[in-house]
Amino acid sequence: MRYEGNSLEEYWIPFTPNRAFKANPRMVSRAEGAYLYNQHDEPVIDGSSGLFCSPAGHCHPKIVEAVHEQMKRNTYTAPFGLGHEGSFALAREVAALTPEELNHVFFTNSGSESIDTALKIVMAYNNARGQGQRRRFVSRERAYHGVNIGGISLSGMVNNRRAFPVTMPDVVMMRHTWTGQDMFCAGQPENGAELAEDLARMCATYGGDQIAAVFVEPVAGSTGVLVPPKGYLERIREICDAHDILLVFDEVITGFGRMGHNFGADTFGVTPDIMTMAKALTNGSIPMGAVAVKDEIYDTVVDASPDGAIELFHGYTYSGHPAACAAGVAMMQIIREEGLFQRAMEMAPYFNDAVQSLKDHPMVKDIRSIGMIAGVEVHPGADGPGKRGSALQAEMFWNGLHVKFTGDSGILAPQFIAEKAHVDEILSKFRATLDAHQG
Repeated sequence: MRYEGNSLEEYWIPFTPNRAFKANPRMVSRAEGAYLYNQHDEPVIDGSSGLFCSPAGHCHPKIVEAVHEQMKRNTYTAPFGLGHEGSFALAREVAALTPEELNHVFFTNSGSESIDTALKIVMAYNNARGQGQRRRFVSRERAYHGVNIGGISLSGMVNNRRAFPVTMPDVVMMRHTWTGQDMFCAGQPENGAELAEDLARMCATYGGDQIAAVFVEPVAGSTGVLVPPKGYLERIREICDAHDILLVFDEVITGFGRMGHNFGADTFGVTPDIMTMAKALTNGSIPMGAVAVKDEIYDTVVDASPDGAIELFHGYTYSGHPAACAAGVAMMQIIREEGLFQRAMEMAPYFNDAVQSLKDHPMVKDIRSIGMIAGVEVHPGADGPGKRGSALQAEMFWNGLHVKFTGDSGILAPQFIAEKAHVDEILSKFRATLDAHQG
């Protein structure tokens, strides 16, 4: 079938109801700072930092300039057997932010690729240390770990798996941590630490020496912001240590200041063995992800191979792309020079109070918040779960607000450049849209 020149049909839009979108498209023509601008050049405040990607604001001039200058010098270097200065510079910058001992960084192009890379590093490490029998992976219900086959295998969100039945077989799920006991909670819930004992039971059931790694989001973001109960992550770490199991933190959303600290690991005082990251690494300006590993993991894999041999048969054509590295290095400079993490930490109490003020709205079922991220869950509509959330996301856009909904949970994650007036505008338009929808 041939389409008209101005048709939208050629593009298959990801994670979007295509027919509904193309009937009434929500287009972004440009962006600057805290605002997007729709096809009518009307401002839309960005209440979710894009997809939690752009804490420094859209079209930051320092990133634009850095990428422009890089593209005039070197547009591509093959990453297999060659290098360029930018990839090593960015790796040093990232390693300076990660927890102590996580000093080796592998570059990918997305959070999904970071998860699959972490899975392969876990396998390579266990093989290198003579623990190849460790083939079982542990994840959680309601987990989101990207959309590649490895990440889908770890995913605990049923709609992300339903149409893709061929996944990794050796994955078992712990329960998620939302108990319903701590409603409208700002910060960590008091109840639920005992859910970490699911891991201990799995060790008893399958054998702790058969489990390769546990994958955990410090805060389960995409499912609607499930904050770990007090003591939960600490207990997961204890059980992993007792059975020599690797702990992997998926910091794609929680990394780079979203919790106020460098990473969620710093906020909760629990250090993983491997961390995945993406999104804010380049302020969302160019696709890029990364995996940081403890020195012992890198050394074990490298030392197990003969001199001159490839140690890890893995990588991507665009790993450490020069333009992405330039954007990443510029972002690291912006973090320091503009005090982005400190700004996020200082704004977090005001943001949390503002979000929790929605609890009086009759459409709001629960609010979960920490740092600069919050999940506002609304009661499902009569037509079933998820439909109201999709409708609200569209309505909010035309009311001048972008918020990412997953199911019936709107995920608020303002940029770190946000002032109190921006937070007020986000919450005012969120409430106004709920009012209009209810009416």
